[in-house]
Amino acid sequence: MTTLRIVPVDGDAMLLDWQYVHNTIIPTAVLSLAEVSERSRRNRLAVACLGPVLVGCSTVRPPAPGTEVATVIARILPRHRRRGFGSLLYAQGLAEARGLGARVIETCVLESNPEGLRFALAHGFTETERYVLPGDSVPFIDLRLA
Repeated sequence: MTTLRIVPVDGDAMLLDWQYVHNTIIPTAVLSLAEVSERSRRNRLAVACLGPVLVGCSTVRPPAPGTEVATVIARILPRHRRRGFGSLLYAQGLAEARGLGARVIETCVLESNPEGLRFALAHGFTETERYVLPGDSVPFIDLRLA
């Protein structure tokens, strides 16, 4: 049985993989390659693969200076959900955030992703805010780990 590999994004090919997963799951906030590249300089981005097959991606936004709040986002492509990959990806991101000094963990889910919201709630997150970005119609849901 092939195990899930979670690898930090390094290079354009991996940026493209991360971008593909993000844009598939967050179609209301599509990112260009330049935007993904910029994010990779301030956040910890990773991709998850099962052998050669792309399964998902993650983002860890480190705590800002003087804070202890980090954001951990795990995204799994729909055809790979409900197999435990999200839990593995989330656990890796949570460990990374804690290693960066985070004591408070937040996440964000697009309202049109009910599986992602169920996942966050099942992993101990509670909703803190809903908002719509300018020009969008689907709300984002911010959650905090209880």
